[in-house]
Amino acid sequence: APPPPEVTPAARSAAEAPARSQSSGGVGDALLALLCDPNIASKRWVVRQYDHEVQGGSAVKPLVGPAGEGPGDASVLRPKAGSHKGVVLGCGLAPHLSEKATAEGLAEDGDSYWATLAAVDEAVRNAVCVGADPSRLAILDNFCWPRCTDPAQLGSLTRAAVACYDGAMAYGSPFVSGKDSLSNQFVTESGRVITIPPTMLITAMGVVEDVRKCVTMDLKRSGNALLLVGPADVVAGAMGGSFYRRVWDAQAGTGAIPRVDLALGPAAAKAVAGWIGEGRVASAHDCSEGGWLVAAAEMAIAGGLGLRLSCAGDAVSAFGEAPSRYVLEVSAEDAGALAAQAEAAGLVCIDLGEVIEAPRLGWEVGGVDVAVEALFEAWTAPLDW
Repeated sequence: APPPPEVTPAARSAAEAPARSQSSGGVGDALLALLCDPNIASKRWVVRQYDHEVQGGSAVKPLVGPAGEGPGDASVLRPKAGSHKGVVLGCGLAPHLSEKATAEGLAEDGDSYWATLAAVDEAVRNAVCVGADPSRLAILDNFCWPRCTDPAQLGSLTRAAVACYDGAMAYGSPFVSGKDSLSNQFVTESGRVITIPPTMLITAMGVVEDVRKCVTMDLKRSGNALLLVGPADVVAGAMGGSFYRRVWDAQAGTGAIPRVDLALGPAAAKAVAGWIGEGRVASAHDCSEGGWLVAAAEMAIAGGLGLRLSCAGDAVSAFGEAPSRYVLEVSAEDAGALAAQAEAAGLVCIDLGEVIEAPRLGWEVGGVDVAVEALFEAWTAPLDW
């Protein structure tokens, strides 16, 4: 393995930020802190240890963008030489919304039911972002739970199983396989029981007719608009289990966890997939850990371009993790028409700002002005071993 790079002062400062409170910094400092969180930070060192280029069939790789640094939403494989059909593989998981979030004081109502639905929703989003048809996806489950001889853990597992049924029915995505690991805990010499969070990993699989039409998450062209599309957040300020509360401000927003809307979640997937199929989306990225501002920063990192954000909002809106949301780069001329179509589908479409040539992320309302290079340093430093 290559030696770790030297950690710059900017990255070191960002890595130390989680130990501080929100009062000691603004949205920009919080953004750098979140990019440094191991759950959000770049996994490129690990990704590059394994072969994802068997016979050169990877149409969309795990790392995307001109420099191959961006965190792709899903991979697309072209298994048959001579054919442009591809297989999409996307994953989703949200253990930070489970009962353990409540036990750790990060949420008021952590629940494996909603954590599992969030995983289903994220897996679908990731597949859709590269060009999959959400009406033709199959999914797999991977249960990772503490020992279920504990009645509370068995109840949690049951809630997750019910969510699997509800999610599959709502998204029209059948479960075709899965596995389970139901004894993920450890007892210390003193008798203390240490358990993992109840964790459901969902994998979504689908077929794209032409891999040449797939979309990646890296910003493409200066002058394009950046949109946030999805259901309206029915619980204003629901920050329970969020990474912002975990690493920056444990009291931000309400402690309620965000919940998937089983009507609007599929509607958002259908709308975005339709726009991608029509060639109206230059780049797409799912909005998950860290919220839309982290997603936008990742798109800038991947594309090497900047963003001039002009939307209203605050830290809670920027870092909230409401499900079923997509950050899309589209032409400025098409933004209004897409917003009207989103509204007709019962969704909201927020104009976040525009892509700019200068590699800098600026958001005057949020008090953010940071070079994309500094974002990249913060994002890569923690796990670049």
